[in-house]
Amino acid sequence: MPGWSCLVTGAGGFLGQRIVQLLVQEKDLEEIRVLDKFFRPETREQFFNLGTNIKVTVLEGDILDTQYLRRACQGISVVIHTAAIIDVTGVIPRQTILDVNLKGTQNLLEACIQASVPAFIFSSSVDVAGPNSYKDIVLNGHEDEHRESTWSDPYPYSKKMAEKAVLAANGSMLKNGGTLQTCALRPMCIYGERSRFLSNTIIKALKNKFILRGGGKFSTANPVYVGNVAWAHILAARGLRDPKKSPNIQGEFYYISDDTPHQSYDDLNYTLSKEWGFCLDSSWCLPVPLLYWLAFLLETVSFLLSPIYRFIPPFNRHLVTLSGSTFTFSYKKAQRDLGYEPLVSWEEAKQKTSEWIGTLVEQHRETLDTKSQ
Repeated sequence: MPGWSCLVTGAGGFLGQRIVQLLVQEKDLEEIRVLDKFFRPETREQFFNLGTNIKVTVLEGDILDTQYLRRACQGISVVIHTAAIIDVTGVIPRQTILDVNLKGTQNLLEACIQASVPAFIFSSSVDVAGPNSYKDIVLNGHEDEHRESTWSDPYPYSKKMAEKAVLAANGSMLKNGGTLQTCALRPMCIYGERSRFLSNTIIKALKNKFILRGGGKFSTANPVYVGNVAWAHILAARGLRDPKKSPNIQGEFYYISDDTPHQSYDDLNYTLSKEWGFCLDSSWCLPVPLLYWLAFLLETVSFLLSPIYRFIPPFNRHLVTLSGSTFTFSYKKAQRDLGYEPLVSWEEAKQKTSEWIGTLVEQHRETLDTKSQ
């Protein structure tokens, strides 16, 4: 294959950084453009110390700036679009999420057409498939079931509509007369070093005598390690650029999981952190049906108060459903079409993540020591 170039949006994020780390090992790759609204100084430094001859161009810009996106896409062979706002708690305003996740994706697709970028890979989410009810039981689900989220909550709705836009754009004519090829990857809940959600859980537990406050004890999920999700994106980029593989991949979506055991979210957090003395909260909690109706009441109060006050419920029906259902998916289609096999085993992923949690514990201890002096 001739020399090629890749633009990664959301490159400063949890997944985006891992994709870039794997991209630098790709053959014939001449340039990586990393795009995000803002890069922390340590992230910038990391990109400039990748130990590669590949040109790395750091771009700070807004996904809603159409002219900037068009310039960022000029001369690019593959776009990997991971930029998104992830919020299932209702803290971030609905329109902000829709603007970034949906409008931003539409802007980027149009920029690709105008700049004649031939391949577009979208980081979607298992949330676009549901679960729609905590009563649903999906074990090792697959793509042929065509599951679709019915939630109007901004995160699942925006990701669902963005994925639809990406897959509908497959086959679009580019400005140079070529054809746009697209696909979407739907990872399970992603864990690993530098996970913001995992970090927040651990920091709260550190302030709570090492007790992990749960909420997902009734769930059955198959979380996926961040390194394996990044690897799936690399394989998708290879596949769309391969004339033999591409016809089977373009216009398709893929569930991305790995060999992490099926377990509740609470059990995952405990398994990853128990080495450092963390334990699960043993106190009684409300059953899921009761939590669901309590969430409904809280949402009703929020709606009634909305003309005069923005009340954000501590939890909502979508969150209760996510944390109380059985919802797991197989990666067989990705295995067949992309040649995907998890790059990192469960044991290795567990060890790497646990070691990182150890650094959070150490930082917390240092903070306490500083305060006590």
